[in-house]
Amino acid sequence: MSTTLETPHKVNPYDQPYEQELARYPFSLRTWLRYIDHKQNGVSNPDEVCQLYDRALAQLPGSYKLWKQYLDVRRQRLQGIHPLTHQDRYQEMNQYYERALVLLNKMPRIWLDYLQFLTTQPMITQTRRTFDRALRALPVTQHTRIWDLYLEFSQAAGPETAIRVLRRYLKLEPQHVEHYIDLLVKIDHYDEAAIKLVSVVNDHDFKSIRGKSNYQLWQDLCDLVVDHCDAIHSINVESILRSGIQRFTDQVGLLYCRLAMYWIKMGQLEKARDIFEEGITTVSTVRDFTAIFDAYAEFEEEMITTKMEMAAEREEAGTKSMVDDMELDLRLARFERLMDRRAFLVNEVLLRQNPNNVAEWEKRVALWGDQHDKVVETYTQALQTINPKKPHGKLQSLWSSFARFYEDNGDLAAARAIFEKAVKVNFRAVTDLADVWCEYAEMETRHDEFDRALQVMAHATAVPRHISSNTNKNPLLVNYHDESLPVQQRVFKSLQLWSFYIDLEESVGTVQSTKDVYNKVMELRIANPQVVVNYATFLEEHQYFEEAFKVYERGIDLFGWPIAFELWNIYLPRFMDRYGGTKLERARDLFEQAIDNCPPKYAKAIYLMYGKLEEEHGLARHAMRIYDRATSAVDDKDRLEMFEFYVAKATASFGIVSAREIYEKAIEALPDKDVRVICMKYAALERKLGEIDRCRAIYGFAAQFFDPKRLPDFWQTWHDFEVQHGNEDTFKEMLRIKRSVQAQFPL
Repeated sequence: MSTTLETPHKVNPYDQPYEQELARYPFSLRTWLRYIDHKQNGVSNPDEVCQLYDRALAQLPGSYKLWKQYLDVRRQRLQGIHPLTHQDRYQEMNQYYERALVLLNKMPRIWLDYLQFLTTQPMITQTRRTFDRALRALPVTQHTRIWDLYLEFSQAAGPETAIRVLRRYLKLEPQHVEHYIDLLVKIDHYDEAAIKLVSVVNDHDFKSIRGKSNYQLWQDLCDLVVDHCDAIHSINVESILRSGIQRFTDQVGLLYCRLAMYWIKMGQLEKARDIFEEGITTVSTVRDFTAIFDAYAEFEEEMITTKMEMAAEREEAGTKSMVDDMELDLRLARFERLMDRRAFLVNEVLLRQNPNNVAEWEKRVALWGDQHDKVVETYTQALQTINPKKPHGKLQSLWSSFARFYEDNGDLAAARAIFEKAVKVNFRAVTDLADVWCEYAEMETRHDEFDRALQVMAHATAVPRHISSNTNKNPLLVNYHDESLPVQQRVFKSLQLWSFYIDLEESVGTVQSTKDVYNKVMELRIANPQVVVNYATFLEEHQYFEEAFKVYERGIDLFGWPIAFELWNIYLPRFMDRYGGTKLERARDLFEQAIDNCPPKYAKAIYLMYGKLEEEHGLARHAMRIYDRATSAVDDKDRLEMFEFYVAKATASFGIVSAREIYEKAIEALPDKDVRVICMKYAALERKLGEIDRCRAIYGFAAQFFDPKRLPDFWQTWHDFEVQHGNEDTFKEMLRIKRSVQAQFPL
């Protein structure tokens, strides 16, 4: 390489101006660039251009622009030339780059061009060292540009070089660790890849540049350690997978299968079977159980198939032994037992999910079938496990089923013992305890132990001792819905329990004992209207009529309106059916009590019964007086009907004329819409009696309520009346009234 920068002896005439200017300004970059541009645009030899660059760089050795253009020109001359056949020219180009970097070692573009040029040459060591020099020479902020090319070179330079380069790169960009792991896997460095992946998944602050979640990284780790288990030596695979089982609770089944597969590939088949057993007995979801169980069953099937093939081969070779048959029978029996256990295992999974699930405990009992010891053990375990305050289902039915089991097997003493324990359980609701007591008594009745059944119900409904013995504690003050009290202290106020007790007494007890139970219910103020009616009916059936009527009265006092209306509706007809008119004064007192403070909504039926009583057994005028009171006592919607009924009864008893007073009272009392109906009927009555003037007067009064446009029928009726009975003056008066009324109503 020539380094002389002196002016040649012979100068082209076209170059003379540039040479003269260079002589005056030898350090002017612009002058050199113009001269170089002149040479390049002309027909000069490329060597002359290079010589001119050499002269310029001798004067301006630190010019980045000159060096960049010079190096680019030199590289272009090497295009299409193979680096092996012309290695000396490539070495010469490398020397030019080295000269440039002596003063321009902080220029990343020069380094990048040089490094890119080196990667095209078969000089891996020199290239790698040049990359290292570039990283040392440039500031850290420029390293990213170098590393992109360095990583690309390292991939082609060989696996060992790639690994070492990536390790250094991770110190600058640790988030690219996934590329490092992929490379380790690619070159079969599985152990180191697993170690690195473990550190990644344990770093909760790590953010994958590929958008992978922590669980997906765990999946990659599991796949790596299972697929290449023979090459993993530096980490404890089982402990890692178990930590994943604890961390990712929604993927327990899959991780158990991976752990078992690891031991299968390691040849530890019994260890794998233990893992499968652990999985199906500890998971808490059916999905996880199904995944593990299916993998377990497939594993056993493959083992059986393998043993059968081996046995067939040995049989052909004549080396088969009894041990082979016994081992095969053992595996078949083990597989059959696994299939038989599936229902129990699924049940266990559901019970682990919710140990308070009553239905699943009942299913477990049914699975044992006729194995009485297991059934008793399951019932006992269930009743000890379930929280009485948080059952999912009816806990009382489980106690009853347990007792029924002993009952069906003829052990009544054990069944009674179960019920005695059950009634001491602090159930979630009073109704649950009441169900247990009722089941207890029903069991006694099924075996005709009626006295025992009555004793059970008497015990169940007894007031707790601490309440009955405490004079300051009134049983009536015990709140049935007070959750702070145990159910045993509130069950005596359960109407369900008392109703069953009443039914039992009515069936097998005496009249007096039944009355005592009914009276106790009434005293505790827990009776509903149906209990009152049932008590009264029971007394009537046994000819205790007066006591039955007292029961009705107690019920009426107890409930008040509106329930009292239903009781009066039953009480009054039964009283009248019993005594008829023999106790008229007493009946009148009852009716007066009934209508006293009676809401208008319910008054109509009672007044009609009262009036009927007077019509049948009393005086007609008394009945009319009652109907008259009813017209002002009933609800507004029933008032018109009551007036019409009153008119009908008065007409039937005292003649048509007696209806006039009622009609006039109705007109004063009823609303406008009902007055229209009454007026028409009143006018029809007077017309029938021949009282034409009175009829015309009623029409004149009623006209104010009838809009001629909306209610033309009234006016047509009046028109026909005047045509038949009136004269010109009365007809004109009707028309005048019509016009006046029409003006009052809006359009």
